[in-house]
Amino acid sequence: MSPAAEPVFNEAWVGVASGPLSAPVLGRVVGMLAARADCPIDRLDDALLVADAVAAKAGSFSDDGRICAQIVARFGCVELQIGPLREGGAADLVASAALPGVGNVLERVADELEPLESEGDEYLLIRLDFLAQHPPTIDRMESDVT
Repeated sequence: MSPAAEPVFNEAWVGVASGPLSAPVLGRVVGMLAARADCPIDRLDDALLVADAVAAKAGSFSDDGRICAQIVARFGCVELQIGPLREGGAADLVASAALPGVGNVLERVADELEPLESEGDEYLLIRLDFLAQHPPTIDRMESDVT
């Protein structure tokens, strides 16, 4: 089953102005949803690294300087859809994540980087896969309530 066909456990939309608070805000939302999907700690660190890279650069590739993201937690993956971006912004955002001596952070960490187009707007889909060992936390919490 493809990730898009997997049920969504949690999702959130975030829009923040590019600036000093964008990384902490985006990082907390990504971390919260990844934890709810029982993302292992090593991939949680990767997800936070992606959130930091996006927060640092994405505002430069949007028309209004804002960073907009939809974060989706599924069983076995976390997806970030960044945008809307200006034309060519998805490729430029990926290219901007290159660090001297390290290489491209997004390309090294993400399992999928895919430019998307919807209603004339461009987006970047970033997916991080992980081996999910248990039913998601939300399922366990619901069963504990009864």
